[in-house]
Amino acid sequence: MNGLASANKEIHSVVVEAPARLHLGFMDLNGATGRRFGSLGLTLDGFSTRIYAERAEMFSVEGAQTHRAMRVLRRLHDRLGLDGAVRMAVVQAIPEHTGLGSGTQLAIAAGIALTRLYQLDLSTREIAAMLDRGSRSGIGIGAFDHGGFLIDGGRGESHEPPRITSRIIFPSQWRILLIFDLQSQGLHGADEDKVFSALPLFPEASAAHLCRLVLMHLMPALVEADVREFGKAVSEVQRVVGDHFAPAQGGRYASRKVSEVLAWLESRGVDCVGQSSWGPTGFAVVDSEIHACDLLRDAETRWGTDNTLRFKVCAARNHGGEVFLQQSSTI
Repeated sequence: MNGLASANKEIHSVVVEAPARLHLGFMDLNGATGRRFGSLGLTLDGFSTRIYAERAEMFSVEGAQTHRAMRVLRRLHDRLGLDGAVRMAVVQAIPEHTGLGSGTQLAIAAGIALTRLYQLDLSTREIAAMLDRGSRSGIGIGAFDHGGFLIDGGRGESHEPPRITSRIIFPSQWRILLIFDLQSQGLHGADEDKVFSALPLFPEASAAHLCRLVLMHLMPALVEADVREFGKAVSEVQRVVGDHFAPAQGGRYASRKVSEVLAWLESRGVDCVGQSSWGPTGFAVVDSEIHACDLLRDAETRWGTDNTLRFKVCAARNHGGEVFLQQSSTI
């Protein structure tokens, strides 16, 4: 991110870009060790929330997802006791409730824009905590701060967002095929909280299995750029966690149509498939753009008459969010 203004300059306007991410699952939903959750995530290129902000005489928000952006703007402005008002434009936004982190990235982008406009040096974690984002996962915060493949250490007794414990550069040649169900939304808000409260206790043996799988299989495979072994590990995480959440989302995956596409991809020899967060967005990771585009073409041919399914190929993003400051002299 760009630095703050110099002492004799004030900030005229701020532009913030916050990237989307995949949430690939949790390592430990049991919590017997004193820490719970422990998320895996991947930052995406080509999907982002972009916000423009400047000082104004009255509050206004225009563009996409204005109601959510205004709530963030008002809450943070009042919480920090700031003077004056702000005009904000959500130039582009990650689609809501699709499992790509739209809520957290909008909150982070709006919060960064506001605090930089007032030249307040607050961290992404501090802003997220003020806005009650990242209560279970630190992946969205890590995506903005660092990018790449991310693992957080879960939440202990503190109510602060979990900290990133590992960041690995994702192989630049690998590609992600995304599968969207335009008629479905993932769980969010109060419904998500109710589900976590109602789920049965996650088996301690399953948590131990996933932690070992991530440390001794997934991470080495990623460092060695072994897409097959990485895919097997991710798919196993998805199987264990998805089956635990199945009573709440109607199956291992939230969307029946996305589930059909993922099964088809597996039949085509793709090792890494799954659902991001509560979905409905599905994903597959393959070794090259040529491979991904071949799958994209075949999927569009196979499901071409289904207007509710969309497919997109993208790369991972190995850098975080961006902040652009426009300064004006006060002299």
